[in-house]
Amino acid sequence: MKSNEELQKEVQDAFKWEPKLHAAEIGVVVHDGIVTLSGTVDNYAKKIQAEDATKHIMGVKAVVEKIEVKFNTDWAKHDDNDIAKEIVNAYKWNWQLPNDKIHVKVENGWITLDGETNWNYQREEAKNSIKNMTGIKGVTNNITIKLEVENKIEKNDIEAAIKRNWSVKSENIDVAVMDHRVTLTGNVSSWHQKDEASRMAWSAPGVWAVDNQLAVIFDNDYVS
Repeated sequence: MKSNEELQKEVQDAFKWEPKLHAAEIGVVVHDGIVTLSGTVDNYAKKIQAEDATKHIMGVKAVVEKIEVKFNTDWAKHDDNDIAKEIVNAYKWNWQLPNDKIHVKVENGWITLDGETNWNYQREEAKNSIKNMTGIKGVTNNITIKLEVENKIEKNDIEAAIKRNWSVKSENIDVAVMDHRVTLTGNVSSWHQKDEASRMAWSAPGVWAVDNQLAVIFDNDYVS
């Protein structure tokens, strides 16, 4: 069994293998598989990368993210108006995103996205395509999914998609469907598997929301 100290070292070592995070000042505290990240980084992309790197480590049950984004002098000059113009221009030339259906609000470097898309990959693209932009402190993604044509969600199709995914096919995952909402319950053995199950559910036509209630459970509990 891994101790809290061993899991802490694995997270810290994972950061060393990420070029963007190599020199970042990120504190890591672990208690019973719950990892708390703190400190500062100089852009939003590093904040996201630290969280993603942590989630992919076996043994991580949950991530408490307290990292702050503090810009250097040059980036601080990048005001909200500049950021808004860059985002609008980026969306204009991104063929994956629907025209005039995404609304952007910028306040003190924090981005709020509203509107509708037809697919979840478009919702994710709206966020991912701007995360490396200068001056962004964070993104709240309030975009909803609304298909132009009503599709009936097939529970069996989602279950089959999960079974085809090698990383989650052997896990105990139950799928429930009500209207356009999918609820996932059961147990998985890593945070990565929990994310993968969500991704497979979101890929089904007609899904407007996914409630991922999967619990991350390991064969052995971590000891301090």
